[in-house]
Amino acid sequence: MTTRRRNQAERDEITVEIGYALLSACFLGAVVFATIAGPVAVWSLPPAVEKSLLVGGAWVAGVLAVIRVVHVLWRHGQDR
Repeated sequence: MTTRRRNQAERDEITVEIGYALLSACFLGAVVFATIAGPVAVWSLPPAVEKSLLVGGAWVAGVLAVIRVVHVLWRHGQDR
């Protein structure tokens, strides 16, 4: 692997790819969280169930968001 200076187009490409990865991860996280924790907003559930749905939704959404960022940036690195 050689080290060389990147030109402006390559730096812009990487910046756009990072932005896309973060934006799509946020969208995925929001959809997953809303899917899992949505019943809390709709129905009156016991407090333990509400808390577990909120914590579980946040946990799963966070993990999937990180996986999405890694996947997008990994795929971009392999395309080069």
